[in-house]
Amino acid sequence: MSLPPPRQADHAIDPVFVKRHSPRAFTGEAVPESELMRMIEAARWSPSAYNSQPWRFLYALRGDAHWDTFFDLLVPGNQKWVSGTGAILFLVSNGLMKVGDELKPSYSHSFDAGTASLAFQLQAIHQGWHAHGMVGFDHVRAPAVLRLPENHRIEAAFAVGRKTPEAELTEEQRPRETPNGRRPITDFTIAGPFPPAAG
Repeated sequence: MSLPPPRQADHAIDPVFVKRHSPRAFTGEAVPESELMRMIEAARWSPSAYNSQPWRFLYALRGDAHWDTFFDLLVPGNQKWVSGTGAILFLVSNGLMKVGDELKPSYSHSFDAGTASLAFQLQAIHQGWHAHGMVGFDHVRAPAVLRLPENHRIEAAFAVGRKTPEAELTEEQRPRETPNGRRPITDFTIAGPFPPAAG
């Protein structure tokens, strides 16, 4: 009996969720700023606690004054494939939110930035691009280089580009560019609380 393809949903969902994946083979095409702003516009409408919108997108476009600075913050393994993308972004969240007239710590700032991240990535797919998220960057140097304000946290870096068509992949690239599957929903969904601890 053959196994189902790894990118097949077990329940009926919009195909865009299955189409989203993180390629490493990119064409080198520049991302126009107007295209990137459409992706960030989608993120803008994400939900957040108290509508605090704690996400901040820092970006560099291929060949602009910030590209080398952003590129240099990535680990060498990521630099190899990011060199073929058209934009590099750092997603930052603000750990404080305004509640009435007060600034208070935000319990969900990372979570809220994550919702913006998914909206950003799905809009990229809708526009014919792909966004690949990374935590492989210099965590020690990045806050100073990016001039992070107090109470802000770098959540992830993203590279955006036009995916290399499958027919143009090299034999070396082909195996790692096959989108991976997911664990079954039964692995992480529980009716009610967690089961009692064993023993």
